[in-house]
Amino acid sequence: MNSAANASTNFPPRNKMGTEPVGRLLITMSLPIMFSMIIEALYNVVDSMFVSRLSENALTAVSLAFPMHMLLISVTIGTSVGISACLSRKLGAGDQKGVAGAAGNGLFLALMSYAVFLVFAIFLTKPYFASQTQDAEIYQMGVEYLFICMAFSFGSILQITFQRILQATGRTTLSMVSQLAGAAFNIIFDPLLIFGLLGFPRMGVRGAAIATVGGQFLGLCLAAFFNFTKNKEVHFSFRGLKPEKHIIGTIYRVGAPAIVNQGLNSLMAFGVNFILIGISSTAVAAFGIYIKIQNFIFLPVYGLNNGVIAITAFNYGSREKKRIQASMKFGMIYAISMMLTGTIVLQLLARPIFSLFGTSLELMNAGVGIMRVISLGFVIVAFLFISQGIFQALGNGLYSLIVALLQVVVILLPLLYIFAKVFELRFIWWAFIAAQSIAAVAAAFLLKNIYSQKVKPLE
Repeated sequence: MNSAANASTNFPPRNKMGTEPVGRLLITMSLPIMFSMIIEALYNVVDSMFVSRLSENALTAVSLAFPMHMLLISVTIGTSVGISACLSRKLGAGDQKGVAGAAGNGLFLALMSYAVFLVFAIFLTKPYFASQTQDAEIYQMGVEYLFICMAFSFGSILQITFQRILQATGRTTLSMVSQLAGAAFNIIFDPLLIFGLLGFPRMGVRGAAIATVGGQFLGLCLAAFFNFTKNKEVHFSFRGLKPEKHIIGTIYRVGAPAIVNQGLNSLMAFGVNFILIGISSTAVAAFGIYIKIQNFIFLPVYGLNNGVIAITAFNYGSREKKRIQASMKFGMIYAISMMLTGTIVLQLLARPIFSLFGTSLELMNAGVGIMRVISLGFVIVAFLFISQGIFQALGNGLYSLIVALLQVVVILLPLLYIFAKVFELRFIWWAFIAAQSIAAVAAAFLLKNIYSQKVKPLE
């Protein structure tokens, strides 16, 4: 009893995640993250805009590389979700040693993740592209782009890890600043290195990759600096990097399903590209552009979801039932509102948005068809995002995994393959709506179940 009391005195007794009104808290915590993710999505869109002006083959090469980039981000974000949830629960319980252990082991796992992707860059980049295209130009540009992104991915992996530690302790503004700086670097140096402006060499898609990893490295430096100098609730040390089995197990009980869950987005993109390349490279390029535009809408909701996870996990650790309920309610309301707005914008402005990429008429028509159909399911996706975040925050990432597997593996990819054989290109995108609708029904059932098991019994 005394040890628990002493542990609690190591932290400020009234952390804002346990005291401020939840609706306002969710906005103040999530807005910096959402803003930074909008900027990140913006520079991804700008990246595609510049590459599309090289050639359609260059755009196709970058689109075929995108699933591996998504896999890297999925592994990193999934692990960071586990770190963030573990950290937030330890903060809520006042366990200083547990907080330090979660942060140190989280950094160790990030370094191990980078080692895996470095091995991929060296040995598997060429086989990966050879499995997707026989076009020599697309193959060469894709290999150049992907090798640089994977071989120097330590900037992206460690940047995201440090940013999630900042977010888990409520320092979302500092996280935003680091991400904003990296995005600005990418936006500035993309055209300089791609087209050889202001005395820089003309490097094509290699320039886009170098600008990307350069921005990630800058973001890493700032995020690490803020953690070491401003984050007083987390104490970093080399000794903390020593792996501890029980802490890693705690992180991956939430993080592993989140990795697989996020990784299914990479599988989805790879599967869709594999199906579309049998139709035409134009279809692959159109879907690649659409994914970047979709991320511009989805990533802010991911940012909101990070706030929901942190607040829900913190208050679950401190057993505050009403605050957990409020976090769930406001998370759903805000996410649905944001995604509904995204649907309206894409329905009304699909053609002007796609014209920003300077595409051919065939590519534009394909892209506009994708945008107008898939965006109809955005409200359903909002419900899925927040439900999966709640599952992760309450320590049951398996539910999140079940929903994602059902949506992508069981329904979407098989249905998309069948539609591609039976229908014209403009009709196959309805497979996304069908998969999301069925997954939402399953998520609602599991949400009711986890609420009854873990939230309802709390005083």
